[in-house]
Amino acid sequence: MTNPINSSTPWLTGFIADLPTPFDANDRIDWGSFEMLCEQQIRSGARAVLVAETMGEASTLTLTEHDALIGAAVAISCGRVAVIAGAGSNSTSQAIDLTRRAEANGADAVMSVVPYYNKPMQSGIVAHFSAIAQATALPIVLHDAPGRTARELSDETMQRLADIPRFAGAKDATGDIARLVRLRSKLPPDFHLLTGDDSTAGAYLAAGGDGCVSILSNIAPDLCRSIYQYCRQADLVSSRTLAAHLAPLGQAVLPDATPAALKYALCLLGLAAPWVRLPLVELDQSAKMAVAKAVAGVFLSYRGYGGEHRDLIAV
Repeated sequence: MTNPINSSTPWLTGFIADLPTPFDANDRIDWGSFEMLCEQQIRSGARAVLVAETMGEASTLTLTEHDALIGAAVAISCGRVAVIAGAGSNSTSQAIDLTRRAEANGADAVMSVVPYYNKPMQSGIVAHFSAIAQATALPIVLHDAPGRTARELSDETMQRLADIPRFAGAKDATGDIARLVRLRSKLPPDFHLLTGDDSTAGAYLAAGGDGCVSILSNIAPDLCRSIYQYCRQADLVSSRTLAAHLAPLGQAVLPDATPAALKYALCLLGLAAPWVRLPLVELDQSAKMAVAKAVAGVFLSYRGYGGEHRDLIAV
């Protein structure tokens, strides 16, 4: 049976950048940089962007900033890409409030993470997400990140939620490709499954996944888009070749999966300042050198990139 919510979200595919929230020297949102980051994704052919989520340092944003960030993304996109708003919380009432605010600010969908810290039972997770679903008309993308939440979204829970029309898909940050194969036949065919792990994105797509909620596509969106297109064309040799070009960047940016490394890479490209909010701090010098070397290597080795970043010098 076709889910009407999922049928209205054809953009929930490909590489979807988890956009960082750029800050200025006074710890305010840098709206000029945020617009550049959005426009870069639109130029690359992305079909959606994710704002105010993990890379967006959502936990340090005020409600006013959260609202403004979603509203700005909606205004910048002007319908050219879908805007997915982070709206998760370990408090069900707060998650409902964030979801309603995202809807009021024009978001096309929300992403809602498994409640963290509380360690709810699976029945509590179902009740949490069911309450959110009853409070909004927006499509909801589940976010399963047990490394951050200390509680997984079990296969059985995923199946139960996927049968509720409001849920359009899930971001699986476990990096477990076997889980995709295991679940694909048990979920509605139009329920979108996306990995949240850049390092296994190519394999995930080749195994039948719909896309990747990506950190690296903030840095190399054209390269990520090419990997996706080659996978869809069943040209796995070309996809693996491009993924190999991207791998050193992943090794430098992804180990801690925090915005600090991503923002430093974007700083090298002139797209955003490296500042993060406490309790996050900037990279140390050794990590900065590793990121700089990886960024330069990607842009110097991948011939598909044009002249705007050819001044990067490998470290």
